Amino acid sequence: MYSEEHLYSIALRECNFIGDINFYKLVRSFGSAKKVWETSKKELSKTDGIGAKTVSDIGNAEHLKFAEKEILFCEKNSIKINLRHQNELPFLLKECDDAPAILYQKGNFDTALKPISLVGTRNITLYGKKFIEDFFEEAKSHRFISVSGLALGVDKDVHENSLKYQIPTIGVLAHGFHILYPSKNKKLSERIIEENGGLLTEFNSSRKPDRENFIQRNRIVAGISPCTIVVETAFGGGSISTATFANTYNRDVFALPGKITDKYSQGCNHLIFQNKASAISTIKDLLDLAGFNENKEKTGQLFPHSEVSIQLSESQELIYKSIAENPHISLDDLAERISIASHKILPVILELELLGKVKSFSGRQFIAI
Repeated sequence: MYSEEHLYSIALRECNFIGDINFYKLVRSFGSAKKVWETSKKELSKTDGIGAKTVSDIGNAEHLKFAEKEILFCEKNSIKINLRHQNELPFLLKECDDAPAILYQKGNFDTALKPISLVGTRNITLYGKKFIEDFFEEAKSHRFISVSGLALGVDKDVHENSLKYQIPTIGVLAHGFHILYPSKNKKLSERIIEENGGLLTEFNSSRKPDRENFIQRNRIVAGISPCTIVVETAFGGGSISTATFANTYNRDVFALPGKITDKYSQGCNHLIFQNKASAISTIKDLLDLAGFNENKEKTGQLFPHSEVSIQLSESQELIYKSIAENPHISLDDLAERISIASHKILPVILELELLGKVKSFSGRQFIAI
């Protein structure tokens, strides 16, 4: 089930100064983790961006012993070991520069499904609960897989509603598979695996749920999906880091706005204010923007209604046509394409939005509808 490459990959990743990025640099330069392990430190240190200190711990026999134990643990517990350099990471993770070198997996899920990440506070309110339930109720006819962090609060509700509506779900953990934190979610984690979902972690069985691991975990939640939905979060909540990672990876971010006096809406409102997330107005709009209803465009063309009566001005027509021909075009690219200053384009886009012709989302990008 496991190869020598799995063994040497685990050992290499255990070495001091070998993080995910340095790991990937080395295996790309030398062809495999085994080759890196067996190459002289002098030769390894010639790699671009890698120095003598970085490679100083490579070849340490203790790490190889640890890797042997880890392989036995994975065999005993039906854990799959996915290696980034062998193109085994699921969904969009492989596109991230800082993707995990090794991703441990329990359960088997369909990687052809569209992943959608939903995150938020452990202190979920009735407002957040209602949104999650309504989201899954409206999305149940679509084929997708939900992703969250298997924490209490929003994460738990996301996984439970997925199971309720028979939608596969993935829990991303901040520790190794030797434990389950929080322990209250043990039965939920078992149901996730049983019902065509899975659990993922980059942490081996020596790693406990230390505080810093949760931020690291959040980059996987953000990186695995084309879009992240922030349900509820306070200022400085962990979900802010997930949204920030998603922005870095150029993924769509949506946030549920709320009252400015509600503590667990303040983080969402701030993301929207900073243009780091698009505000969720209705679940239907959210599903459209997240790409769930792409096939409905064709149906709409068979039944033209209000669009026929809308007469666009010359500037509206020019901008609408450019957006229609270039879905998800950014404001800067649009300005360059049609040779009009961006500050003159924005008011016209607002008019088109009010006419129901254009939608805007995070990063000042636009699609025609």
